[in-house]
Amino acid sequence: MKLTPLADRVVLKALIAEETTKSGIVLPGQAKEKPQQAEVVAVGPGTKDVTMQVKVKDKVIYSKYSGTEVKVDDEDYIIVRQDDILAIIK
Repeated sequence: MKLTPLADRVVLKALIAEETTKSGIVLPGQAKEKPQQAEVVAVGPGTKDVTMQVKVKDKVIYSKYSGTEVKVDDEDYIIVRQDDILAIIK
């Protein structure tokens, strides 16, 4: 199955980052707070008022409690509006 977002929506796949504490203990992604970094998987066409500024494979930071979480083929995705994306990571 393939997700194709409509209008100004973007499909994101959350980046799971492991973190090492000062004492050297590795915290897996599940033990941390919900990540706010993701990779863009699909981008909608935009609207007459909104030009899409992100593209597939961009790494982005998005608003913490935004979007709709969906599971497709055992993969977790987040569908957000472009307005919920705060920055592109270069």
